[in-house]
Amino acid sequence: MASGIEAAPVYELEPYRQLSNNELASRIDGVRADLGRRLLILGHHYQQDEVIAHSDIRGDSLRLSQMAAASDECRAIVFCGVHFMAETADILANQSEKLDRRDGRRVSVVLPDMAAGCSMADMAEIDQVEAAWEELGESIDTNEITPVTYINSAAALKAFCGRHGGIVCTSSNAAAVLKWALAQTRRVLFFPDQHLGRNTARSMGIELDQMPLWDPYAEIRGGNSLAALESSRVLLWKGHCSVHQMFTTSHIQQFREKYPGIKILVHPECPLEVFEAADESGSTGKIIETVCAAPPGTKWAIGTELHLVNRLREEHPEQEIHFLSPIVCMCATMYRIDLPHLCWSLENLAAGTPVGLIEVDHDTSRWSLEALNRMLALS
Repeated sequence: MASGIEAAPVYELEPYRQLSNNELASRIDGVRADLGRRLLILGHHYQQDEVIAHSDIRGDSLRLSQMAAASDECRAIVFCGVHFMAETADILANQSEKLDRRDGRRVSVVLPDMAAGCSMADMAEIDQVEAAWEELGESIDTNEITPVTYINSAAALKAFCGRHGGIVCTSSNAAAVLKWALAQTRRVLFFPDQHLGRNTARSMGIELDQMPLWDPYAEIRGGNSLAALESSRVLLWKGHCSVHQMFTTSHIQQFREKYPGIKILVHPECPLEVFEAADESGSTGKIIETVCAAPPGTKWAIGTELHLVNRLREEHPEQEIHFLSPIVCMCATMYRIDLPHLCWSLENLAAGTPVGLIEVDHDTSRWSLEALNRMLALS
């Protein structure tokens, strides 16, 4: 088992690319058998099917991290997801009270491919957010702003929220979080996904002209007038998910014309016009629950990541399920984790030379927990 210090890998990645999926699967199963309950492989819903097949737990990013952190036997987490998810797993699994129960021994958190990032999370860099906060303070009182970061963000942004009295949200609790935040202060700075913020706030009755968009590359005030900032309730960061932003109302119209009676189900990271034109919307978990609860014969066009839609189609042959776009679009960064990377990272972990170790520094972890715990207290 890994010592917690990343040494040079015993096994190089390239030979794993030459192996068949069957051989890779067999070797992955071998490591899982050897490490037993000390190892948890987490698989996000957007992962490829062959990776999901080896996951001990399947879910969205926060649920996976919470379940892994709750295990008293786990000593290593291999997170088949993206970078910010592995950071959250490290923060939750290695809280001070958990370290005390393990006599200071950390749970190693491994990301099989360190290039598996999130383009939306990258649209809000900590330096940009801190600069925006300072610039906002030149126009309005930042004591009247509660920062809210979507969980799809770097640990540094969660820590920023923790330090400034802010909070984290997920796509399933965004409304409850925004309600809490607006009860604390006059306005909210919401990042990095503008669509989740806009859709949630609009559903709460906040007008669009009270939701100015902050462009971190604009020269002055994020591209806004002073009057727009002063009248704002929710300041939206100019960020988005490249997968969910591609869905359009024309896609919805085409499906309704071709398949009478079809229902449109979308993720709230979609643009407002798509969100409002859909029959139903919700987080990844809500999308899965909605399909599972639907009667046989229900027809769906679903606007979320392709791998999940295809998996729902395979698991629910009693329903007719379509991907809400004629263009194939998958989460490219999630797709980076494949069987060669998973096998390579597992065998190096077992050999004591872990690759892709994720370890959030103490100060960032502490303040991130402040923001996360504020959210969890709302549950």
